[in-house]
Amino acid sequence: MAQQEDIFKKVVSHCKEYGFVFPSSEIYDGLGAVYDYGQNGVELKNNIKQYWWQYMVLLHENIVGIDSAIFMHPTIWKASGHVDAFNDPLIDNRDSKKRYRADVLIEEQIAKYEDKIEKEVAKAKKRFGDSFDEAQYRATSPRVLEEQAKRDALHQRYQEVMNAEGGIDLEGMKQIILDEEIVCPLSGTRNWTDVRQFNLMFKTEMGAAAEGASTIYLRPETAQGIFVNYLNVQKTGRMKVPFGIAQIGKAFRNEIVARQFIFRMREFEQMEMQFFVKPGTELQWFDEWKKRRMAWHQALGFGAENYRFHDHDKLAHYANAATDVEFKLPFGFKEVEGIHSRTDFDLSQHAKFSGKKIEYFDPEDNTSYTPYVIETSIGVDRMFLSIMCHSYCEEKLEDGQTRTVLRLPAALAPVKLAVFPLTKKDGLPEKAREIIDSLKFHFNCKYEEKDQIGKRYRRQDAIGTPFCVTVDNQTLEDNTVTLRYRDTMKQERVNISDLRSIIEDQVSLTSLLKNLK
Repeated sequence: MAQQEDIFKKVVSHCKEYGFVFPSSEIYDGLGAVYDYGQNGVELKNNIKQYWWQYMVLLHENIVGIDSAIFMHPTIWKASGHVDAFNDPLIDNRDSKKRYRADVLIEEQIAKYEDKIEKEVAKAKKRFGDSFDEAQYRATSPRVLEEQAKRDALHQRYQEVMNAEGGIDLEGMKQIILDEEIVCPLSGTRNWTDVRQFNLMFKTEMGAAAEGASTIYLRPETAQGIFVNYLNVQKTGRMKVPFGIAQIGKAFRNEIVARQFIFRMREFEQMEMQFFVKPGTELQWFDEWKKRRMAWHQALGFGAENYRFHDHDKLAHYANAATDVEFKLPFGFKEVEGIHSRTDFDLSQHAKFSGKKIEYFDPEDNTSYTPYVIETSIGVDRMFLSIMCHSYCEEKLEDGQTRTVLRLPAALAPVKLAVFPLTKKDGLPEKAREIIDSLKFHFNCKYEEKDQIGKRYRRQDAIGTPFCVTVDNQTLEDNTVTLRYRDTMKQERVNISDLRSIIEDQVSLTSLLKNLK
C-alpha cells in the first residue's frame, strides 16, 4: 500500500512538473481543492471529453447534445431535492479542530477490516504456495473469520443508520464512530462533536440591487439542465423514445473533505447522458448501458482487471437500480462513473413544481406517459486522474538508467508527434518545420531543438508523446527521417511522405471509436 501511495505522490508532482495540473491561484498560496489544468493537461482533458462526446453523439443516432447554463432558476433545486436533501454528515474533532465526513470515517474503518483480511490471505498464499486453496482458507481461518465478522457487523450497522426512516440517523452514526474507537488522523484522539448535516450547494445572489436580489445556486450537477430541457429537445429534434441527451459541463460542490488531488474537488467537470425510456423497459436499458459504458472504458486498453462494478446497497430515493464503474487507483478501487435508473422522478418533480405538463406521446400505442430515465454520469477529472495514474511508469533501461514515461493511449496524448532537427544548422530546422507544417492540420505536433536528442526524447516520454521524428543530414539527401516509438523506443527509417499514414490512424479518436461499433 505504501508503495502505491508513493506512486500517487509521484503522479501528483509529475502533473505539476510537466504542465498537466497546477494548484489554482498558486502565487497567492492556492485555494483548497481547486486546480487549474496546464498546457498539456488541457489537451489530455479535451481529448477525454472528445472521446466521450463522439462515442455518445456520433455513434448513437438517438443521442443529441446540449449545453445548459450554470445559473438556473432556484426552484429547480427545490424540485430536484437538492435544497432539502443534498447534505453531508459532518463531525468535528475538538482537539485538532478538523472536520470530517462521518460516513467516510466509517467506510474507511470497513476498508481497514477488509485490508486485514486480504493481508492474512496474502501471507497464507505466500506460505503455502501452489497448494494454497484460497476459498477454503477464507472459510476456515479463525483470524479471517474474526475480521470478517467485525466487518460484516459494522457494515450492517452502517446500512441501518444510512437507511433510517426520515433520513440518516446522525446519533447512530456518532455511536458507531465511538464504538469502533475511530480516532482523528491528526490528533489521535476520540474527542468528537455530534454529527451535523451540511448542505453542499454554493449560494450566490442574482440582481443588481441588494433588496431585489434573489438567491440562486451554482449547480451541483449537470443533470437538471438536461431534464428541464427535455421538452425543448424532444419537440425540436422530433425525438422518439428511447433517446438520450448528452452534456459536458462544470458543477460545484462545497466539499468539506476534499482530498486526493483532483479526485474530489469543489469545482469539477461532468460528462452526463440522460437516456429517456418507456416505463417498464428501464431495467433492460440499465443493463444495456452498463455493458456499453464498461466497453467504452476498457477500449482504452488499461486491462479489464482494473475495472469493476460496485452495485449500491443504498439507493437514492429516486432510483430503482444503481451501480458505479470503479477503477483501480493507487489508493484502491474508486468510482469514476455512476449509472443510475432514476425512474420518472426528475421529470415528474419538474412537472409538479413548474405546473407544466412534461410527457411523451407515443404514436405507436397512442398513449402519453412520463418517460423513465437511465443516467450515465462520469467525472472528467476522475477520468483524467485514473488515466494519469495508470499511464505513469518508471522504467529501468538496459544501460542502467531510468526513464519516466506516460504510456497514454495514443489517441488521448496531448502531443502526437514531436519533430527534432539533429542540429540547429545546415537547413535541418527548416526541414523539420516543413514536416510540422504539412502534418499540423491532422494532429497536434511539437517542434523542439533544445538539448541533445536523448534529453528531448525523455521530455516527450514524460508527457506521453507516442511518436518522435529526428531530421538529420541524410534527410536532406533522401527525404527519410528516424521515427521513434515511445513505448518500445524502437527506431526506424521512414519516408517523410509516409509519416501521416503511419501515425494518423494510431493517434486518431476514430481508431478508438471503431473498437466500439
